[in-house]
Amino acid sequence: MGKFKTLDQAEVAGRRVLVRADLNVPMDGDKVTDTTRIDRLVPTVKDLVAKGARVILLSHFGRPDGKRVEKMSLRPVVPGLEKAFGQVVSFADDCIGSVAEKASSVLQRGDILLLENLRFHGEEEANDATFAASLAKLGDVYVNDAFSCAHRAHASTEAIARLLPAYAGRSMASELEALSQALVAPQRPVAAVVGGAKVSSKLAVLGHLTSRVDVLVIGGGMANTFLAAQGINVGKSLCERDLTITAREIMTAAEKNGCQILLPSDALVAKEFKAGAAHEVLPVDKIPSDGMILDVGPASVVSFVGKIATCKTLLWNGPLGAFELSPFDSGTVALAQEVARLTAAKKLTSIAGGGDTVAALAHAGVVEKFSYVSTAGGAFLEFIEGKQLPGVTALNSQ
Repeated sequence: MGKFKTLDQAEVAGRRVLVRADLNVPMDGDKVTDTTRIDRLVPTVKDLVAKGARVILLSHFGRPDGKRVEKMSLRPVVPGLEKAFGQVVSFADDCIGSVAEKASSVLQRGDILLLENLRFHGEEEANDATFAASLAKLGDVYVNDAFSCAHRAHASTEAIARLLPAYAGRSMASELEALSQALVAPQRPVAAVVGGAKVSSKLAVLGHLTSRVDVLVIGGGMANTFLAAQGINVGKSLCERDLTITAREIMTAAEKNGCQILLPSDALVAKEFKAGAAHEVLPVDKIPSDGMILDVGPASVVSFVGKIATCKTLLWNGPLGAFELSPFDSGTVALAQEVARLTAAKKLTSIAGGGDTVAALAHAGVVEKFSYVSTAGGAFLEFIEGKQLPGVTALNSQ
């Protein structure tokens, strides 16, 4: 992963510190409805404030496509920031130019300023050097605390990190350390749980993991494609039959690499895709032609838990079934709670993230009980695909 510098190595007293945050938070009108991303920014900001830095927050919001779109202004996020930080947060109506320069120049030690949406300028997503220089002009030090944006080579995540002394914020450092524990230098044996609807969305993930982990549990709709690849009739279940050859190739690669793949042995089967649908538990090779697999069955969970219990590290991405619909959440919930129990007993390091994973684990009530849960989507997936993340690479280049 390379070496990156953290806030512990930064001299920030009296200096203007540009903090790349991810404040692309869910809103209902002018109110923040989920403060998770703000909450994860708090340690970095409070640390900087305590050290007498002048803090300047940079973020995008939505997809304004390089135009000023008032409903995508970051101004409504200010009250949520003030509540989280416990102090006043000033706001500048632009992120570059005279307005931003004036706002940054009057900051005192311990003050916090939020700049307007970076993506009101098309140059941000183009990783434009001149735009990056205009941002860099506002600060003396750069801190990236937005791992969720690290897979994007944008001016505020990549180019600017080459123009100022650059450091990883607290959340960014925690994320990179956790992911390193899972895939770069893990305690073995390592297990991975990969779920979700489609194999096509996780091909790179599955391919990379077969060479990195010792046990690969496959659930969700994508497991049906692997079952079909073994000649099993999965009825009306979601199944990408055009990818059965690919699924067999992944299984062959896993065998070659000494990675054991575990598929469901039984399933919750219904004829309707809806909450509370009539269902039965059946072996996967006994699915009726008009039946749909909507969750893994109890015997599968027992098998998965038994194998995971022999491992030291677990990486989890994606639910095992249609967890939004009861009772087809039971497999995901049961496995998640067992992983939480093993984690609490200090028998397992558990790291999860990407896509619907956080929502599924929150539904199971275990987010706080895993060793680490990433709120990043695309960046988490690209990391476990083995890709280099531009925002991280830029920090390492210093």
